[in-house]
Amino acid sequence: MINRILLRIKIVQLLYAYTKNQSKSINLAKKELLLSIEKTYSLYHSLLLLILEITSFADNKLETGKRKLRPSAQELHPNTRFVDNLFVKQLSKNNDLLAYVKEQHLSWDAYPTAIKSIYESIISSDFYEAYMNAPTTTYEEDRELWRKIVKKCMLVNEELDIALEEQCIYWNDDVDIVVSFVLKTIKRFEQNAGNNQALLPKFKDEEDKEFAVKLFTESILNLDDYKTMIDNHTKNWEVDRIAYMDVVIMQIALAEIIHFPTIPINVTFNEYIEIAKKYSTERSSNFINGVLDNIVTDLKNQNKLIKAKNISSNQK
Repeated sequence: MINRILLRIKIVQLLYAYTKNQSKSINLAKKELLLSIEKTYSLYHSLLLLILEITSFADNKLETGKRKLRPSAQELHPNTRFVDNLFVKQLSKNNDLLAYVKEQHLSWDAYPTAIKSIYESIISSDFYEAYMNAPTTTYEEDRELWRKIVKKCMLVNEELDIALEEQCIYWNDDVDIVVSFVLKTIKRFEQNAGNNQALLPKFKDEEDKEFAVKLFTESILNLDDYKTMIDNHTKNWEVDRIAYMDVVIMQIALAEIIHFPTIPINVTFNEYIEIAKKYSTERSSNFINGVLDNIVTDLKNQNKLIKAKNISSNQK
């Protein structure tokens, strides 16, 4: 689930923090990296759990309506299609989700405002009205409803943003990518899988975890060497005009270029240029591309760089 795109972003964020506070040991920094990864996996499960909490909120509203002193006919006999959603019923019994929620003590109990806000945006949507008024619905339509809710109601909800920020400092940066994992998970659900429907694993394989730890470690251990390389190729630039984040991004890119010969250079360039577009200045992507290109050319000329050629990348 946690792919190399997200791992690179986390390493950029944590190396930036590390270089600003070098009182931390390397071992402590690596523990923080692994904690950040685990928190991202917790966010994935928390968003799946939120689906159940929103449904529970809706069910409670229906029950409250029935218990009124003088309930209306609609309140006595409400449309229960939303709370009887077949996908949600399956998710509520999912073995993997329930085990992780219990182990990590995940809960939305402290955030009723976010749940209420999302529910209100759901019931005011056109697709909800169409779903509730359809003659019948299938499991596939029940499942697709929640893909729409996640994309159109949860992802853009300000109250949810606040709740995520309060729960974990890592989550707001991760949420866009993690939502894509949630959508993928919903799409993969099959009714006949029952309670044993598999959720996404933390890593695709052990190699991705090793990639993250090694890249972070090499970036820290060789910070000074990479800084010297960057300085030698930015002599015509005033120091205060170079964004500090650009330097951090280039240091990690150099660690990947030098220590991961099976990853094509163009893949590394593209990944860190995209990170720069999101986390640094408008001109950073062109600047980083130019500096890295010059450094790589020098390393090749000095026979200090061994990179595999013509590898179709599945490393991302």
